[in-house]
Amino acid sequence: MVTQAARAMWERFEPVHDLVYFAPEARRAADGLGMRGFWMGYFALRAAPLGPVSAPVVTACFYVFHPNRVARALPDAWRYAAPGDVLDARAQAMDAAMTRLLGTDVVSSAWMTEAADLAWRAAEAADTAGRPLAAANQALDRPRRPHTRLWQALTTLREHRGDGHVATLVGHGVAPVEAMVLKAASGESDAALLREGRKWDPADWRRAEAQLRERGWLDEAGALTPAGVTGRAAIEAQTDAVAEAPWKALGQDGTARLAALLDPLTTTVATSGLLPHGNPVGVTRAGAGG
Repeated sequence: MVTQAARAMWERFEPVHDLVYFAPEARRAADGLGMRGFWMGYFALRAAPLGPVSAPVVTACFYVFHPNRVARALPDAWRYAAPGDVLDARAQAMDAAMTRLLGTDVVSSAWMTEAADLAWRAAEAADTAGRPLAAANQALDRPRRPHTRLWQALTTLREHRGDGHVATLVGHGVAPVEAMVLKAASGESDAALLREGRKWDPADWRRAEAQLRERGWLDEAGALTPAGVTGRAAIEAQTDAVAEAPWKALGQDGTARLAALLDPLTTTVATSGLLPHGNPVGVTRAGAGG
């Protein structure tokens, strides 16, 4: 079933995409551009395909961050480096990180080229109407080196799924903090990590919990009710369903081949110790969440 493929592929490519946040090469690249601290680097590296956008635009696109978290980074980041320079540094960082983790023989191998080309085909087929982050990444030039081409294609696919997830949350009337509360209540991610990383204060969190209790999705102990389990499952199922286009275009055989090629790479990243404990992205594949 295609929607099963959509989730299975996400759980493979999400850890690889996440190198841009957690690999030391990414932090050095951001610091080298003059970015001030982890979060300025995070927002600049992720938002650069959109151009020199403002904090409100990024807050809307990224959805789950407190506006103040974003406003501390943007637009100041663009005073230190233009988005084009950030993109160049991002590509160089991913080149270095993947080469270090996998080795020169792997990044220059025939299977890496095959994986990159399959992923690029899927990314080119991604439907980007209403998906700003996916569209911005899809519009970037095709990298020459296979491993950086693979990373960029997987990033386009990741943002494609993420944009669809945001649209689904909006359609279900789930606000940003409520989305974080639901993720934590499901057991996928650590509540404190989500709250502190996205800069929501305890009052924001308690207010979201109260709203979900009023909706019947959360009980007094902070656990999902049966209605909450059903509601969240519907959100996840719709997220997967609207992420199906790239995999339909790639076809069952191409998707299965890419999955097999990604497996060792995903395992290497997931077991590297780079991804944070507490699993902020909610990946459930064994070992992928830190």
